[in-house]
Amino acid sequence: MKPGDLISFGQYRWRVLARTDNRALLITEAILELRWYHTQFVDVTWAECEIRKYLNEVLYTTFTPSEQARVLPVTNENPDNPWFRTSGGTTTTDRIFLLSLEEVCQYFGNSEASLQTKGRQTWCIDDEHNANRQATYGATFHWWRLRSPGYYARTAASVNAAGQVYVRGNGVSGRPRDGGGMRPALWLELEK
Repeated sequence: MKPGDLISFGQYRWRVLARTDNRALLITEAILELRWYHTQFVDVTWAECEIRKYLNEVLYTTFTPSEQARVLPVTNENPDNPWFRTSGGTTTTDRIFLLSLEEVCQYFGNSEASLQTKGRQTWCIDDEHNANRQATYGATFHWWRLRSPGYYARTAASVNAAGQVYVRGNGVSGRPRDGGGMRPALWLELEK
């Protein structure tokens, strides 16, 4: 198993983003569902948001007990937004999570230099890696959420339908009716 491979685990197809020794970082190949980051339009970080609770308390239970045993807990640093300095909140321990701005730039093509350079108020990273970051919901490309904060604490960063990293972010709740795509990630212990 190597980065870029597609595998089946549980009910879903996953893309391998990284492999270290006997574990691999996976993300769902497609967007699983549309879901708000939080239930109210308030200041919130990853540590307190409803989507984190849903991933770790509901989605996690869709795996069988033997599959759950292979989903490794991971300590997630939640850095501040590098463009706007919005607080990322406290460090969390998660089994299932959304990628951060830093991780999406690292694992979908090296866009990390662009992440550190705030360009003329474009509010997004638009580069040669856009196609790698695109994801579908049903039959069409759709935007998907990241766990990092956006422009202020009532927004969360995302990847738009064209694959651009939207550093400014979308509202955590409210309008439009589309809550945004959920593309979970996890670290999987590989079978020996």
